[in-house]
Amino acid sequence: MDVSSARTDSHPSVWVFKGMRAVWSAPALILVTAHLGFAGLAREAGIGWLEASFMVFTIWALPANIILLGSITAGLSLAATALAVGLSSLRLMPMVIALLPELRGVGTRRRTLLVLSHFIAVTAWVVSLERLPTVPRDRRPHFFAGFGITLTVVNTLAVALAFNLMGQLPALATGALAFLTPVYFLTSLYGSARELSGQLALLTGMLAVPVANWLAPEFDILVAGLVGGVVAYGIGRLVDRRQIAR
Repeated sequence: MDVSSARTDSHPSVWVFKGMRAVWSAPALILVTAHLGFAGLAREAGIGWLEASFMVFTIWALPANIILLGSITAGLSLAATALAVGLSSLRLMPMVIALLPELRGVGTRRRTLLVLSHFIAVTAWVVSLERLPTVPRDRRPHFFAGFGITLTVVNTLAVALAFNLMGQLPALATGALAFLTPVYFLTSLYGSARELSGQLALLTGMLAVPVANWLAPEFDILVAGLVGGVVAYGIGRLVDRRQIAR
């Protein structure tokens, strides 16, 4: 019998607990480590620990939080900051659209799915693709709620704790923690790029940042991302055409 269509007599709390245990996984632990670095960046930027923790729980997207932090540090306008953060989070929309039907169980309410959609991010997406096929469909919302909410709370508490401990750590240790965030960000982007154009976009975007900062300081991240992406897409298409021609 297909486990995804089978009903279960297990209490929903059992599957919530199983979802909570799934936080003890490599992707989730890597994310926690990266948020320790974010705490260091927030502290260096002059953001309070309450504000940093609030950003993690409400935005729940590390790249968007980094962009928001950079925008605050650079003194960008509210409109430019909102646009950059919003565009960076658009990448999560396909994940939400694809994952919500998999989370829908028998009698699942729409508002339940709406609440759960807040906790869908890259790490939750990766773990869900791996674990949900083994979870009975009518218990998937409970499993994901246990995983997603626990993961968000753990990272929020990790940022709050690390932020307050960093004042007692040596400067070298604080710098090392802060360095973890860009390393996680870059390696995640490169690892998720399955095509040449995606890998090139990372390189061209980074190369475009100095020029974009010189031309449009308030929109440097947005401009660098658009220019780098278009250039990488064009190069990727050209390479594909040459391979087909051969």
